[in-house]
Amino acid sequence: MRSRPDRAKMVSVVGAVFVALSLAPLLVLSVPPIGTQPEQVHISYAGFPSSMEITWTTFNETEESTVEYGLWGGRLFELTAKGKATLFVDGGSEGRKMYIHRVTLTDLRPASAYVYHCGSEAGWSDVFSFTALNESTSWSPRFAVYGDMGNENPQSLARLQKETQVGMYDVILHVGDFAYDMHEDNGRIGDEFMRQIQSIAAYVPYMTCPGNHEAEYNFSNYRNRFSMPGQTESLWYSWNVGSAHIISLSTEIYFFLDYGVDLIFKQYEWLKKDLEEANKPENRAERPWIITMGHRPMYCSNNDKDDCTQFESYVRLGRNDTKPPAPGLEDLLYLYGVDLELWAHEHTYERLWPVYGYKVFNGSIEQPYVNPKAPVHIITGSAGCRENHDPFVPNPRDWSAFRSTDYGYTRMQVHNITHLYLEQVSDDQYGKVIDSIWVVKERHGFSAWF
Repeated sequence: MRSRPDRAKMVSVVGAVFVALSLAPLLVLSVPPIGTQPEQVHISYAGFPSSMEITWTTFNETEESTVEYGLWGGRLFELTAKGKATLFVDGGSEGRKMYIHRVTLTDLRPASAYVYHCGSEAGWSDVFSFTALNESTSWSPRFAVYGDMGNENPQSLARLQKETQVGMYDVILHVGDFAYDMHEDNGRIGDEFMRQIQSIAAYVPYMTCPGNHEAEYNFSNYRNRFSMPGQTESLWYSWNVGSAHIISLSTEIYFFLDYGVDLIFKQYEWLKKDLEEANKPENRAERPWIITMGHRPMYCSNNDKDDCTQFESYVRLGRNDTKPPAPGLEDLLYLYGVDLELWAHEHTYERLWPVYGYKVFNGSIEQPYVNPKAPVHIITGSAGCRENHDPFVPNPRDWSAFRSTDYGYTRMQVHNITHLYLEQVSDDQYGKVIDSIWVVKERHGFSAWF
């Protein structure tokens, strides 16, 4: 059996292939395409087995949207998939137009490496590679998790680029706030940011949720540029990987009511049904870890008067100034036994003790994260942006376990059905791991709290 190559070798060989192709006489004699040239390539999990979504941008319309691909080590580009492009008109004064192309690859061989490029006869992208997701529930996927990364001062980006390309991650979770801001300069900041992350997002699924910095023009840059599973324009969705069920939420619907109060209720009802399905005995046995990601946290100890600094947090408890009152999320997530809640928004890192209703529910004094009696919260919004850091209050509440203002990001590995590992990397300290925990759960679900 042919051994599976590591990603570093894959990227090296793919680069060599591209160089060889670029020297082909046909391309040398042709005029390089401009507006029809693919850029901002990124991939995401399409939400069903053996699939991957490829997304890219051109600034002129092309006759087709095509991905040519093949198994690593096989014949180059022996497979072809076609999709479609949608016109996106930015809401700025120039009304800039761009075409967002989406192609879904299906029937991929799980855990196998593929080489691909995308575009049309009017222009092709660089050659990239990815590994199809392993469909086994015994697989131990590795994640990089962060929010609040900007086009300016993206301090963690270089380290993340290298770590991704040497094969350290299977999935990226970007927990809201991109580019700062994607709509600025008539969408050009968004273009530049998407080019910056291509060196990560073209190789591993780049899974997202919206943040407050995406709100302009009703989140149109976010909704158009990303391609998440489901039919909600990437606002909320869920998917399965390894022994985990991951749910992405919009916290922003609690704050931008002009875009529709009904979105709060739609997401809540969808979330309740999703959690009910995930908690069916056969599903929870197969994927016992339920992990949520949303931009604005329920709790934080920052000194900036954000929602999470208030006891009456909208995300946690809901809003009473709407008709009818809008429900919060804490009780629902607790009722269905959500294990881990990932947040960003605060430009810091904070790990909480297991907490519910402003009270700490550690597993024990000696081992607080072994069989915890409430969800574990992680806030990881320090990847780097033009707004720099957020300060902490000097004396945090009892539920705050560890805090850092270093730039950095979180690594997570769902090790198996009982063990999950988290660590925080400080980019300020040259990649040093400054915090780590094992969350150990012998039981999952609501009954695990008692």
